[in-house]
Amino acid sequence: MAEPARELERFRVVATALDARWRLPGTPIRFGWDAVVGLVPGLGDALAGLVGSYGLYVGWRLGAPTVVLARVLLNLGVETLVGSVPIAGDLFDIAFRGNLRNLALLDRWVARPHETARRSRWLFIGLFAGMLGILLAALSFAIWLLKLLLFSGR
Repeated sequence: MAEPARELERFRVVATALDARWRLPGTPIRFGWDAVVGLVPGLGDALAGLVGSYGLYVGWRLGAPTVVLARVLLNLGVETLVGSVPIAGDLFDIAFRGNLRNLALLDRWVARPHETARRSRWLFIGLFAGMLGILLAALSFAIWLLKLLLFSGR
């Protein structure tokens, strides 16, 4: 296992550069290279996601459990996918700050590994339950609609 303080400090530099490098004058709003390169459609967000994946590598090097690494990947994926939407995605990048979220997650995991892993498991259980609920609701609606279409003429 790598030395946590050094690995996290390196990622802190990268995450800050990507998510909070500059401040909009007269506001508390900070943004970084992620929002700037994200202005280039498609390629910019892919590049920012690639650089941001360094957080996943750091978590792996530190020996974070799979559920914590999956949460890092989820944050990275959400930021990359939603960030690729023109203009709205760039505003989302500024607000979401996925790299700083991942840094905080890894910091918490180093400080309290069992609690962080447990919370991450509950997040994925909740996401799975929510997705299952949506799937069942869509299936129920499709069956109801099919019945309505097939038996409405009788």
